[in-house]
Amino acid sequence: MLRLARLANVTAPPQASGTAPEIGPDASLEARVIAALRSVQDPEIPLNIYDLGLIYGLDVTPQGAVAVRMTLTAPACPVAGVMPGLVESAVRRVDGVTSVDVALVWDPPWHKGLMSDAAKLQLGLL
Repeated sequence: MLRLARLANVTAPPQASGTAPEIGPDASLEARVIAALRSVQDPEIPLNIYDLGLIYGLDVTPQGAVAVRMTLTAPACPVAGVMPGLVESAVRRVDGVTSVDVALVWDPPWHKGLMSDAAKLQLGLL
C-alpha cells in the first residue's frame, strides 16, 4: 500500500554501520527488511536508500507487517512516482513479510547529515 503522508515529528533515520551484515534465513525479520532496503539504489546518487538516510522510520511487527516512512533527496526528484513502489516491492519479497505500507514524507527535508558515515566516506564528504 503506497500513500503520501506529512509527518511533523519524524525522527532521524537509523544510522547504518556502513557495510551490510551477512544476512541469513535465521536473521531477524527487521534485519532482513533492512537488507532489502539496502538493495534499492538511488538512481542519481550511487548509493542505497538506507545508507543515504532516506528511510525515516521502519516498523516491523512480529506478525510481519512492515511500515516504512521514507523521503527522497528532493520533492522534485524524477523518481518520486516510482521509488515508493520499488521500496514496497523489495520489502514484500522478504520471507515472513505479510504486508507493506510505504509512506513518502517531506518533513523534515532530507539533508546530507542524514547519511551514514560510510555513505559520506564513499561520496568523499568525510
